[in-house]
Amino acid sequence: MLVAERLEKIVRLVNEKGSLRVSELSEICKVTEETIRRDLDKLEQAGRLLRSHGGAVSIREQQPETPYFEREIAYAEEKRKIAQQAIQYIEPHDRIILDASTTAWYMASIMPDMPITVLTNSLKVAMELSSKEKIEVICTGGILAPRSLSFVGPRAEKFLDAYYVDKAFLSCKGLHLERGISESNELQALVKKKMLGISEKVYLLADHSKFGIQAFTVVAGLKQVHEIITDSLVDQAFIAQLKEKSVSVTITS
Repeated sequence: MLVAERLEKIVRLVNEKGSLRVSELSEICKVTEETIRRDLDKLEQAGRLLRSHGGAVSIREQQPETPYFEREIAYAEEKRKIAQQAIQYIEPHDRIILDASTTAWYMASIMPDMPITVLTNSLKVAMELSSKEKIEVICTGGILAPRSLSFVGPRAEKFLDAYYVDKAFLSCKGLHLERGISESNELQALVKKKMLGISEKVYLLADHSKFGIQAFTVVAGLKQVHEIITDSLVDQAFIAQLKEKSVSVTITS
């Protein structure tokens, strides 16, 4: 198989599957993993796909994120109450993650100036915390996603490999009893998977509109979440089913 043919085959396969790992492409194309990595680098530079940690992601399959200003005003009061509840779990000298959600930004806006370390991929969160002298802020690199003002992509994922934190505060697009936590955009999902993997405890910040939703890309199962923080408008039948699955839920007042 000629190099050009192999590159076209890789793009076609990644577009069909949404994403593929280097090992899978190596086996399909009958070449070494190192050759596949070089191919993926070329294809990313050409704008044909995006590299992810250990593989590649289809550009065609990426669903547009809701612009930040729209998310900021949607269910704002509920998100503020969730943020106020979440702040209570943070103690001095904690190392925490705040994702690029608007609820995490609300947390940053009311965060007391105390000695903690905050790791984030959110430009908005980093800017909000920059005036608080006792808080050390570490921001990932990566590709800036303009709609969410967040950093994504393989550089952001690789950056997170260097850290381990006490607590992660993450939101999502959907929360489903069977499918678990999901996101509308695969690049965001990959970063959140990495955040989950480097955290001792995971708190899911999910207003009532997220419940029962199955978004495009699965992030994690419910068992990977230590506690869900939601608002009082949530469906009580759904909460009962979560508790049957031994999922801890806190409802704000």
